[in-house]
Amino acid sequence: MFTEITKSLRPALVLLLLLAVITGLAFPALITGIAQVAMPTQANGSLIVDGDRIVGSELIAQGFAAPRYFHPRPSAAGKGYDASSSAATNLAPGSKDLRDAIAERVKQARADGLRGQVPAALVTTSASGLDPDLSPEAALAQAARVATARGLPEAKVRDMIAANTAYPLFGIIGDPHVNVLLLNRQLDRIALNSTR
Repeated sequence: MFTEITKSLRPALVLLLLLAVITGLAFPALITGIAQVAMPTQANGSLIVDGDRIVGSELIAQGFAAPRYFHPRPSAAGKGYDASSSAATNLAPGSKDLRDAIAERVKQARADGLRGQVPAALVTTSASGLDPDLSPEAALAQAARVATARGLPEAKVRDMIAANTAYPLFGIIGDPHVNVLLLNRQLDRIALNSTR
């Protein structure tokens, strides 16, 4: 009896082990190797490096609150822009909590000097709570504040937004967007170069 059970279990266990090796080790190693060769920057997290110091990732928002910086979309993550606590609010469009949060963010945007219609991207969180991009309209809405804080002509700041706007792939996949971290780093480089 025991030998019959062992005999029938043996092929199942061999198959389980074989599939575990293929799907758990071989396939991930193959895909990792291909990614490292074909697109190493993206495979390693699209990290932004200054010398030997990692300053961020193109894929994860960072909290910029100073007036001289473009501010990203609000974060729904529990610890601000901490990628380890990424989360969405999951509030329904008719939720009172959502309306209250948006009203508070609009009030803060007005206090920061934003005039006219407040773009939705500045007062609503993304699904991950860590969206690194803004719509061009949301970036342009902040141009006057950033230009004033940095002592730059607003036209120059608007030109920088236009130069940093990425357009849909093949003209149809995605929406135009501006990476906030890359735009803020470019502004810092201009400030650094002007002090030299």
